[in-house]
Amino acid sequence: MGKNIRDEADIVLENVVKAMQDKKAKNIVSLDLNSIPNAVTHYFVICNAPSKTQVDAIYENVVELVKKNCGINPVNREGVSNSEWILLDYFDVVVHIFQNDTRAFYKLEDLWADAPRKEYKSDD
Repeated sequence: MGKNIRDEADIVLENVVKAMQDKKAKNIVSLDLNSIPNAVTHYFVICNAPSKTQVDAIYENVVELVKKNCGINPVNREGVSNSEWILLDYFDVVVHIFQNDTRAFYKLEDLWADAPRKEYKSDD
């Protein structure tokens, strides 16, 4: 992987985390999948919120801030209609925004337990 691609992924990651923090997302975590063979992306970014309204606000802020600062839109969006688990695919960064119960049920981080994990400040 070239340095430029990694740098671009890191910039998208930083903007996603900032957008989550701005909307008071909880338990913000990134998983670095760069060392995982055959990983589908460079980073997973995961957070949760207690309500559909807050999940929607986090989603909208992530899309807006990444577009504004990185000039890109997600390649794919899923789960927007029910807001229990919204997935945004930025190719090198995949964003997961969960409602609390849905995150606890799927335990996505456990599926990638061998990936280096970074936790970010949030207003818990």
